[in-house]
Amino acid sequence: METLETKLATFEYAVTERNGNTLTVTVPSEHVYDMATWLCNSEGFDFLVDIVGMDYGDMLGVIYYLSQTKQPQYIAVLKTATADRENPELLSLHDLWDAASIYEREVYDFFGIVFINHPDMRRIFLRADWNGFPLRKDYDPNPELNPIPVRNQLLSQMEDVPSVTLSMGQEVESTHKLFEKDEYIVNFGPQHPAMHGVLHLRVSLDGEDIRKIDPNFGYIHRGIEKICESYTYPQILHLSDRLDYLSGTMNRHAVCLCCERALGIEAPPRAQYVRTIFDELTRIASHLLGWGCMCMDMGSITAFVYGMRDREKVLDIFEETAGGRMMVNHNVIGGLASDIHPNFQRRVKEFIPYMRKMLKEHHLLFTGNPIARGRMENIGFLAKDKAISLGVTGPSGRASGWHNDIRKIEPYAAYNKVDFEEVIRTGGETFDRYIIRLDEIEQSLRIIEQLIDNIPEGAFAEKTKAVIRLPEGDYFQCVENARGQFGVHITSRGDKNPYRVKFRSPCLTLVGALKDIASGLKVADLIMIGASLDYVIPCIDR
Repeated sequence: METLETKLATFEYAVTERNGNTLTVTVPSEHVYDMATWLCNSEGFDFLVDIVGMDYGDMLGVIYYLSQTKQPQYIAVLKTATADRENPELLSLHDLWDAASIYEREVYDFFGIVFINHPDMRRIFLRADWNGFPLRKDYDPNPELNPIPVRNQLLSQMEDVPSVTLSMGQEVESTHKLFEKDEYIVNFGPQHPAMHGVLHLRVSLDGEDIRKIDPNFGYIHRGIEKICESYTYPQILHLSDRLDYLSGTMNRHAVCLCCERALGIEAPPRAQYVRTIFDELTRIASHLLGWGCMCMDMGSITAFVYGMRDREKVLDIFEETAGGRMMVNHNVIGGLASDIHPNFQRRVKEFIPYMRKMLKEHHLLFTGNPIARGRMENIGFLAKDKAISLGVTGPSGRASGWHNDIRKIEPYAAYNKVDFEEVIRTGGETFDRYIIRLDEIEQSLRIIEQLIDNIPEGAFAEKTKAVIRLPEGDYFQCVENARGQFGVHITSRGDKNPYRVKFRSPCLTLVGALKDIASGLKVADLIMIGASLDYVIPCIDR
């Protein structure tokens, strides 16, 4: 990072600020593309973690979080802004990172910033006829401007693709149709059970071969990031559980860590151990459900029932200690909401050998099935470099050989106290994404086994003020949830409510990768590829 700072000093227009392993670079909007290109191509920042749209009041801006796959502990934060609120424009970075394509559409949808040279400047969550940009501070929420629609959006509106390009130094606005007139389009979802939620895929087919996939989101969008701006920090925890509801404990953990880092406090050792155990139990429960659903998508209802049966044992443990099952609500800023139940350690220790036995049964039931293997092997290849460019983290990225586990890169809670393996496969196929989750269950059991008898005595939470106010500034925290890197960005102005909250959804990039993985394959393969990515739609529709 020191070498990078030295190099950045040669850029007269760049203002840098360092905080630990994070280096913030602020540049004028006309230089953001040049700086991003240099960071990506010359300095190896090949992973675009997230893009955060910002309304600073007098300016509209963007914050880019960048990482290196060779030195993932280092983060570069690239900031820029434009004073033109009427027609805000920035150059698109989609040609540097594939993930920028979907992130920039999100920023446009909520802030109205047009990205020049982006090939698809459609809204991504809201309807095409929506008036205004909801995350702007001057947004008019008058319901008369956006009455509740009584009819579905016309498909023709969904297919009009606007873009703004630079030609001979001049901006050229154009609109084209997403699909040609002779293309055969099949709609998957938003009610299709194999979509794993209210996801709508418009798929262009040539016979049974997939030509193009256009995902449409927003059917369950709840405006959570906007709601956060009027909630206090403890209240935000309640919302984070309900994003990826199968990783609720880990999402809540991320918000707690972000706030604790800003406040300069640390949860007691007892809380850190229990948080880690809860996170790994949640990972096991999530992977069991993902495994069961994937098997059911291939026709094995028995496997789904087995997965749900074993998952229930985890939820019973949660219920006894925390009171909640799927929404555990146990982490709070500073530690835990309550101490563990007297039966907690005994029940967890009983679960470990049981789950190991059931894992063998799951492999016997399904993994070795020749029909199942035929549906998964040599199907849905995703190369490592493409996974990085698309931002496909978690088990799906590791199935392509990408080391991206935050628990290893930047250990938090008690992960630095345990020995476990980051499960990596190099095939990058549907079967690799299937099997890696079962292997991760074994590693989660291994982590829990090392912690459960060593939970320290002492307080389970640090005392915090009745009204929590984060110091002014920007804060970012990532954790490893069951589907990948879940990130929390908070901008504070020193008030009891955050000025801006942005959640990095690992599932958004998973769905964004479908078009690259499935194009050219059979339509029957689409279901298995989607199941192997294991996305959760409410995580996308924040």
